[in-house]
Amino acid sequence: MYKIAVDAMGGDNAPKAIIEGVIQASETFEDIEYVLYGDENQIKPYLTGDNKRISIVHTTEKIASDDEPVKAIRSKKQASMVLAAQAVKNKEADALFSAGNTGALLAAGLFIVGRIKGIERPGLMPTLPVMTDTTKCFVFMDVGANADCKAKHLVQFALLGNYYAQTVLGIDSPRVALLNNGTEASKGNELAKQSHELLVQQKELNFIGNVEARELMNGKADVVVTDGFTGNAVLKSVEGTAMALIQLIKATIKTGNLQTKIGGLLVKDALRNIKDVLDYSKHGGAVLFGLKAPVVKTHGSADKTAVFYTIKQIRKILDSHVIDNVNHYFETKESEIS
Repeated sequence: MYKIAVDAMGGDNAPKAIIEGVIQASETFEDIEYVLYGDENQIKPYLTGDNKRISIVHTTEKIASDDEPVKAIRSKKQASMVLAAQAVKNKEADALFSAGNTGALLAAGLFIVGRIKGIERPGLMPTLPVMTDTTKCFVFMDVGANADCKAKHLVQFALLGNYYAQTVLGIDSPRVALLNNGTEASKGNELAKQSHELLVQQKELNFIGNVEARELMNGKADVVVTDGFTGNAVLKSVEGTAMALIQLIKATIKTGNLQTKIGGLLVKDALRNIKDVLDYSKHGGAVLFGLKAPVVKTHGSADKTAVFYTIKQIRKILDSHVIDNVNHYFETKESEIS
């Protein structure tokens, strides 16, 4: 039986969406217990029916979206996110889930849960869909945990992503690529050039070289690595483009002539399939990977569906024992990456 510590107060739609997603997950996965950290008076109205595997730890504080991350973690000792992270640190829970302040969750992961020995910079890693094959996906790291990186950090991201793709996604020999502004080894800034040189030397990686942003979603690689500043900008561009595309299609059909509207009805199911592929909520959250336990962040505007799929993702991570594998690997690898 797994136990997940849930920050019930984090996110734009908390606690309602968080609790509804947890209830849906509890009805699907019978091997998980959930501990909801938050204001009991706000949580209880949404807990309906039989909730034997859902419990509440009442908290008097929460971390707001505009709080300064490190300061909030250190000053708000009774915040739902802080107490949930403490439970994971004390091994009272197996994983931490939140839709709250991203920076604060990163700080809680680093300062409370703690890094795996040998990993300098845990990275934020989402799983993204492949547009050309809806049955496949890839991992992208880092998307915001580390704005400034050294080449050795990108190598560690590659090794971490490689383990995740093998263990959690079940890919035998993941194709690892470096995000760059050209495919040639000589392309890019100094960070990209140095990272490419180091990645080529990692014999345990199936490193395929550079990949351009326009190729990111076409399935060319199973693991794509970059620094957190670039990764965050690219991820937001992808999300924004996907949402704009869906809105454009809807607006075109709605404002079109009769023939356009009839055509819209005929392709309605196909458009729904496209929306499902582009919907980030169906692919789980972003894992703060490189910590001693799974810490997973879903979008601040997450609804119950996004919460459900993120919990499904956490369950898969726990089933895979990927954290144990990474911990063992980096104990021996630490001195080799410089």
